[in-house]
Amino acid sequence: MSKTSYTPTFLVLAIIFNVCLVTSNLFVPRLWQVGFLPFQLPGAVILFPISYIVNDCLTEVYGYKKAQAVIWIGFAMCLFVTLASLLVTNLPEPIFDDSKEIAASFDRIFGFVPRSMAGSLLAFVCGSTVNAWVMSRMKVATNGRGFGWRAIISSLAGEFTDSLVFMPIAFAGVLPMNVIVTMTLTQVTAKVLYEIIILPVTSIVVRKLKQKEGIDTFDQNISYNPFKLAE
Repeated sequence: MSKTSYTPTFLVLAIIFNVCLVTSNLFVPRLWQVGFLPFQLPGAVILFPISYIVNDCLTEVYGYKKAQAVIWIGFAMCLFVTLASLLVTNLPEPIFDDSKEIAASFDRIFGFVPRSMAGSLLAFVCGSTVNAWVMSRMKVATNGRGFGWRAIISSLAGEFTDSLVFMPIAFAGVLPMNVIVTMTLTQVTAKVLYEIIILPVTSIVVRKLKQKEGIDTFDQNISYNPFKLAE
């Protein structure tokens, strides 16, 4: 695959990445109780780790630059949903009582989206970039060996960065700070465990992708500037 070409498989991965990213941000306001444990997690934790798994696949197979391009597309999609939510929630309410109730319920849910997305935009770019950078650098340093460990370590670095930025922005003033700290640590742990459990599948997918695409990119002598997508 040349520097400017994108195969159908790459595009499918990019679509999965962005759908999981945008959808997970819509689920942030819905907290759920983790069994009998004394803490809660946002609904986003169900889908969001998939974006990091796909990020690992993109970086491992296609390289840092193409993974970073997908990250910026995700940023644009989140920004679009944020602006659309702001527009729709500020439209005039209908005069009918039933419609007013529906509009109020809609606004309660989607009124949180701009704040959620604002935190997500910054956290996502920081976390995903760290994830891709660590994966890329470790691949070069290990000469491509130990994908499993590289995937776990890069995801841990990325997820921690993401949660550290996102949770205070999304929930400050809404939840007590001790709850936010607990949720942050719990969320990082849950996401990394998620990746460890699915790692055998991820490893198979990466191996099949390399065979199908006929590439195994090593990021030698490239710029890791996230704003510079072309060499």
